[in-house]
Amino acid sequence: MEILERVISFFLSFELIHIAAGSLVGFVIGLTGVGGGSLMTPILVLGFGIAPAIAVGTDLLYAALTKCSGVFFHHRNKTVDWHVVGLLAMGSVPSSLITVALLEQVKTAGFNSDRLMMLTLSIMLVLTSIIILIKGRLLTYVSHRHGNSTLVNLLKTYRPHITVFSGVALGILVTISSVGAGAIGSAILFLLYPRKKPVAIVGTDIAHAVPLTAIAGMGHLHFGSVDYDLLFGLLAGGIPAIYLGSLVGRYIPDNWLRISIAILLFAMGVKLAL
Repeated sequence: MEILERVISFFLSFELIHIAAGSLVGFVIGLTGVGGGSLMTPILVLGFGIAPAIAVGTDLLYAALTKCSGVFFHHRNKTVDWHVVGLLAMGSVPSSLITVALLEQVKTAGFNSDRLMMLTLSIMLVLTSIIILIKGRLLTYVSHRHGNSTLVNLLKTYRPHITVFSGVALGILVTISSVGAGAIGSAILFLLYPRKKPVAIVGTDIAHAVPLTAIAGMGHLHFGSVDYDLLFGLLAGGIPAIYLGSLVGRYIPDNWLRISIAILLFAMGVKLAL
């Protein structure tokens, strides 16, 4: 009885709206498998009226914390290519730090960066929705790609350089919008490393996403765009809801889920742009 009372008091210590947001996003993540960044920030901004900077900063730390267990699982099962993670981080970590510094300078100068974040977020959401829709064809394409064409040979020669450059782009975009480390990051890896198994692509992408979102989140924390109450409320509501969503998702056709979430992300992207 005492344990139950402590659990209840723990949840009551957070604002119900924060727990509701975490539960909603967590359930959809568990249901669809789509990363939290693509859903959390737009739902916080559009559905709960939270300022874009606070939504992005808080979501970045939320993503870093919730993906840690995934890294442990994939590392234990040897489905992380740490060399590729290092190449991505070689580009993403410096670019994330530079982007944080630039955002801080913009804030110090008195400019409102919310519009930049909203525009970047809207573009990333539309791109993510398209990638979700073409994911099946993308997998088919990369699994059958072979030959000695000039493009393939160039890719083989400059793959490490392209990987680092991709990390630079992800570092900038994720820091500004909190979106891209999941669907877009994995799509890039599918194209660059077509011989890798899908589970290894996912594991490598998650292993890169954790330090990237943690560094970007700490940068936002540095200049005050992280809401602790919101963060812990999201975790309290989101973690149980992810498990519940994964149970329900087993009984819903994958095609329906993929199309529905793509339409949702596209609509939110257009709404944010307007």
